[in-house]
Amino acid sequence: MAAQKINEAHEHIAKAEKCLKTSLTKWKPDFDSAASEYAKAAVCFKNAKQYEQAKDAYLKEAEYHTENKTYPFLIKGKEQKKMPEAIQYIEKACMMYMENGTPDTAAMALDRAGKLIEPINLEKAVDLYQKAAGVFENEDRLRQAVELLGKASRLLVRLKRLDEAAVALQKEKNMYKEIENFPMCFKVAQLFVFISCTSFLHSLSAVQQSGFHCSLPGYSGSEDCVAMETLLQGYDEQDEDQVYRVCNSPLLKYMDNDYAKLAISLRVPGGGGGKKKKAAAAPQGGASGAPAPEEEEDDYEGGLC
Repeated sequence: MAAQKINEAHEHIAKAEKCLKTSLTKWKPDFDSAASEYAKAAVCFKNAKQYEQAKDAYLKEAEYHTENKTYPFLIKGKEQKKMPEAIQYIEKACMMYMENGTPDTAAMALDRAGKLIEPINLEKAVDLYQKAAGVFENEDRLRQAVELLGKASRLLVRLKRLDEAAVALQKEKNMYKEIENFPMCFKVAQLFVFISCTSFLHSLSAVQQSGFHCSLPGYSGSEDCVAMETLLQGYDEQDEDQVYRVCNSPLLKYMDNDYAKLAISLRVPGGGGGKKKKAAAAPQGGASGAPAPEEEEDDYEGGLC
């Protein structure tokens, strides 16, 4: 029985290869038919308990379903509708890679699927990138995991799911810290504070108490630290001019495009499009005889840390 199924599988593969051949009268490979034959081959291999060959056939099926879609933002109409189905095939192949002890291959396939679906379905792309990151993290491959987390964080910002983006950036920062990539850690730290302000997720005191910055070697007093302190100060004092200057500084303006757009759109609560004017203090011993008002305590005295 197993031998018969294996033979059937090879027959389907032969048919698939024939579909891919071109000639004088056939200029383009028939990818759809090839994918169909590989799907049949995968089922035959699976029934014969030849799981390694079955997963390869499933991946080939996914490959030919997605062939000619290297630039998926150009896909229209009927072809675009096939993309979710192709992603399902890739996920199916990834499950088989995981079950058969090759998680790295599964993670790379999930990453590839994320790139394919990103121009069409951002939510699904986030899901795929996060799944791929999780696989790499379980294998202690944090450098690969944090790169995929970064992709997911960027798309969460584009989707305006800022609370989730802030949480994702915190995880990103922790991974960069663990692998001692402190320059990237600083970058993620500033994005976290920035998004926390934008989404009203944390007050100033919450950001300070979180210890997000203070635990980073070399962060205190750095350009990143000064910019973030200035941003938080402007936000806390409802000084829209100050916030505008920071958000349009090279440090933030030339971030990834999704973050840069968010920076430009940042508005402080109660900001009226300009700097909030501070009331002038009455001169001490003035005509009213009232004492000069006490200066407000500076929450930023001494910096964030």
